[in-house]
Amino acid sequence: MPSHSETRIVPYTADCMFAIVADVEKYPEFLPWVLGTRTVHRESDTVFHSEMRVGFAGIEERYTSRVVLDPTERTIDVALLEGPFRRLENHWRFKPRGDVCLVDFSIAFEFESIVLNAIAGKTFGHVFLRMADAFEAQAKAMSNQLA
Repeated sequence: MPSHSETRIVPYTADCMFAIVADVEKYPEFLPWVLGTRTVHRESDTVFHSEMRVGFAGIEERYTSRVVLDPTERTIDVALLEGPFRRLENHWRFKPRGDVCLVDFSIAFEFESIVLNAIAGKTFGHVFLRMADAFEAQAKAMSNQLA
């Protein structure tokens, strides 16, 4: 099963990075391969179900996840509710370090389809790095707008 974890230091605050990752509805504006998102159910201000439509290599899929935000601890946990996966979960941790932030991210997933697993296995590293870079670029764009 593909999985990845990474720790990065980024030149943005933990609150800024948390806000960008927590704002799932804006993902189609800056994340590659994310074609659409929508909140389908809200349990509370910090827990919601989000449907995401993604496309890659001519394949388009939808899935729904439960997203749990903890603004005080600056954590985000995402778990699959339904979709083309057997398993999907990711975890974000944003740790302030002065004017910079330590970002801990982990993801693990397994598609139901053997074909999708094969495609994902070959491209996973590239896809993850592009998406991680896109979050950082979004933080830079937002900080430039505020300057």
